[in-house]
Amino acid sequence: MAEVITMLALSPTMEEGTLVEWLKSEGDSVEEGELIAEIETDKATMEMESFHDGVLLKLIAKKGDALVVGAPLAVVGKKGEDISDLLAGLGQKGSSAPAQEAKPETKAVEEQAPKAEAKPEKAAPKPESDDSDRIKASPVARKMAKEKGLDLATLEGSGPHGRIIMKDVEEAGAPSQSRVAQGAADSSSNMVALSQMRKTIARRLVEVWNDTPHFYLTADIDMAKAMAQRAEINAQLKAAGSEVKISVNDLIVKASAVALRNYPKMNVAFRGDSIEQYDDVHVGVAVAIPDGLITPVIRDADQKTLSQVATEIRELASRAKDKRLKPHEYTGSTFSISNLGMYQIDEFSAIINPPEAAILACGSVRQTPVVEDGEIVVGTRMKITLSCDHRAVDGAVGAEFLMELRRLLENPILLLV
Repeated sequence: MAEVITMLALSPTMEEGTLVEWLKSEGDSVEEGELIAEIETDKATMEMESFHDGVLLKLIAKKGDALVVGAPLAVVGKKGEDISDLLAGLGQKGSSAPAQEAKPETKAVEEQAPKAEAKPEKAAPKPESDDSDRIKASPVARKMAKEKGLDLATLEGSGPHGRIIMKDVEEAGAPSQSRVAQGAADSSSNMVALSQMRKTIARRLVEVWNDTPHFYLTADIDMAKAMAQRAEINAQLKAAGSEVKISVNDLIVKASAVALRNYPKMNVAFRGDSIEQYDDVHVGVAVAIPDGLITPVIRDADQKTLSQVATEIRELASRAKDKRLKPHEYTGSTFSISNLGMYQIDEFSAIINPPEAAILACGSVRQTPVVEDGEIVVGTRMKITLSCDHRAVDGAVGAEFLMELRRLLENPILLLV
């Protein structure tokens, strides 16, 4: 008996998917568990497998179709099986009807429509005199009009007895508001269809922004020791022949994970009538990809070494950009980090990734004047901003977490023990 293959929910938040590619054609045999299509979800492009054995009798969906979860994709059955009733129930036809040729209605209309006779344009009346000296205008207005290439005869004076003054020339030389607005409306543009990821980002961020009360805490971290230790670690790794290289972001991820372990009041989620405090520390790391962003998760980040954290972030980020992450690799984070320091952004605030209670936004590490022992010296600083869900944490809780995070980053040797 023929079976209908439907669009599956391939991610926890997927409501709609786009068919990227069929991996099989009509008439091909398929086995249960065999890959048949690539589907773009709200998080990644994933391979979809068949749950039935048989022959692909009909491909209902086409490449590029956006379909809700549960929508029919194809029919699998026995070779030669009559599926016309099944397709009729799905609102499909067994074979494509030949397209009707478009009638040349346009030509008929053109033949019936009377041709407009071209009328010779009426010549504009010439001024009786080209002598601009006879036009009433101030000397400054004459000079400005000459510099701007404006004909005084075309201007209307607002001065006494219609005299053209400086303001009239200035206004004549500037584009009017209506012209500017018209110009904007006439400019060319392209409408780019939203990807499944961009649709989800747009929908969820509006929900979070409207439903989650955010507050923000910003701190300045002395990164001098962290940068020096990072350089020393990378030098030793290189000398040992390792390809691992520790980045500033790796230090922040590791320090945040240890801070969450030491201060678990921040490792929580608001659950309506309760607050869930997690036993594990799973850190989501925001990665920019062409369609938007995704947060691969470093699980048990507090228990991993710096080099393990660095290696895992590189590997997950690489596959995230190819949309090859699996659902368990981008779900389940208990805290997230967004770092725009590599773009030379000094500081910013990020929107919480629900159901987490907080997200850390990191700016660039920069040299800046600081006051130490009453003197201005060059310091190495980084601004971080913690966005908190006020339903789950209070200001003092967030501030104490930042104090712990600062202690770790300003004493980076603690991240190695």
